[in-house]
Amino acid sequence: MHVNRRNFIKGTTAAMVLSSFGAYGIDLMHREKPIRVGLIGTGWYGKSDLFRLIQVANVEVISLCDADARMLEEAAELVSQRQRSGKKPRTYSDYRKMLSEKDLDIVLIGTPDHWHALQGIEALKSGAHVYLQKPISVDVIEGESLVSAAKKYGKIIQVGTQRKSTPHLVEAKKNIVDAGLLGKVSHVDICCYYHMRDTGNRPPVPVPDFFDYNMWTGPAPLREFDGLPHRRWRAFMEYGNGIVGDMCVHMLDTVRWMLGLGWPKRVSSSGGIYVQKEAKANISDTQTAVFEFDELNCVWNHRSWGSPADSEYPWSFKIYGDKGTLLGSVMQYDFIPQGGGEKIHKDVIYEKEKYPEDLTEKDIELHAAPATRAHMIDFLSAIDTGTQPVASIQEGHISTASCILANMAMNLNRPLVYDQKEMIIVDDPEATALLKRGYREGWEHPLPKSV
Repeated sequence: MHVNRRNFIKGTTAAMVLSSFGAYGIDLMHREKPIRVGLIGTGWYGKSDLFRLIQVANVEVISLCDADARMLEEAAELVSQRQRSGKKPRTYSDYRKMLSEKDLDIVLIGTPDHWHALQGIEALKSGAHVYLQKPISVDVIEGESLVSAAKKYGKIIQVGTQRKSTPHLVEAKKNIVDAGLLGKVSHVDICCYYHMRDTGNRPPVPVPDFFDYNMWTGPAPLREFDGLPHRRWRAFMEYGNGIVGDMCVHMLDTVRWMLGLGWPKRVSSSGGIYVQKEAKANISDTQTAVFEFDELNCVWNHRSWGSPADSEYPWSFKIYGDKGTLLGSVMQYDFIPQGGGEKIHKDVIYEKEKYPEDLTEKDIELHAAPATRAHMIDFLSAIDTGTQPVASIQEGHISTASCILANMAMNLNRPLVYDQKEMIIVDDPEATALLKRGYREGWEHPLPKSV
């Protein structure tokens, strides 16, 4: 696999990537030696990422790891049905034992957010490249440590911000943004109005014997057990960074990629639990954040209640230029020129005919499958060429840390300015102390100089 990736992306569209791997000048499916793969976190999105990789490359899934023995066994059976060899992967309940085998070329990490940094760093140490789900960390220093580890061990990390590989959004960047149709851009709105916050208030129950709750919790605080936390963990700040960390990170990352933006100069935020007060969830149900760049504010809003501001774009970005406006989401994009002219509309690309197995896969996001496949191809190309992928760890860190700073700013009720070189909040010792969260006893927080 030898290809000038930058020139390739300029000269083609993601649709070509998806329709023909030959456009890359590579053959991922018929390489002589299979890529040895392991997955940590065999739940919903971990399996989804793994199955997309199996679809586009010759891989052998060697090992799987999860704290839920039932889910782990189910995943192993599904993998044996999907991969070419038909073999069942080895299974582990502790990722450290799995990685100690040092027999993996790539490790996919699909665990809850509070595990991403620790497991990512250990995977790099084991000699593997890493496909890491977003957000990359639950605090800023974890993210800095991941960036340092990737450099130290000379490995590639592709972050699961696959909007950068979403065919219609790649096209929008090329044909609208890069072509200059927007003119000068000086405002962006990003939002999520999905009713995605858990509104339950469940009583504590015994931990089932097939679930290692202590291992699942790891470095996070040990909350009372009120049922299997799969997918519900997003409701608690102990395990993530709320809807901002889950959904804003995608849209902020997409806008930064489209417009070539780096770190925001300043981050401010306000919000809280305004409506859904009876729920056990402790993440905000209402929040606004402002990410300030040079002559451009990027403003985030989410509500997990009520109606969306725009029913056509409930989770989206809207980029405003003096010559036109670009509206984008996972499902479509619209370009509206200022003062009249031809509007442009494009819908999401599906690949149901090419990959009919998508239609029977449980819980698959059909609209996201082509994007994840293209993201995997980009990841493998970066590994083979020794270049950075489209969703590099540095870019993933900026988008993740910016969202973490937004939550910090909301809680502290003041704007924050992050100095990455010094790894401090400028003129704010109290906020600086919050860049590194406390870990539960028995777990050591990674530091950039000690990974």
